[in-house]
Amino acid sequence: MTSFNQKRKIIYKITYPNGKIYIGKDLAYNINYFGSANGAIIEQDFTWKEQREFIIKKEILWHSDTATDQEVNIKEVNFIRQYKSNNPIIGYNRWPKFTG
Repeated sequence: MTSFNQKRKIIYKITYPNGKIYIGKDLAYNINYFGSANGAIIEQDFTWKEQREFIIKKEILWHSDTATDQEVNIKEVNFIRQYKSNNPIIGYNRWPKFTG
């Protein structure tokens, strides 16, 4: 089994059971990292019963072993705009602000 280089940087997409998504970045790849979406906002979309068994999907959309943090930040914003995950109907990103 090959381990990932700890310098690997990724852009990922989280998909929640309701189909909404969150795009994020991890600047020091950690398989167990699932982002920093606002839990209070997500919680409003699910009943307590739904929260008791909660499956999310994580997809790596892009990765690099050489990109700078600034390059990753730009990529993240581009993916957020591409997937429109900052539109509250589609996703949980709240930045950059969705303008329609």
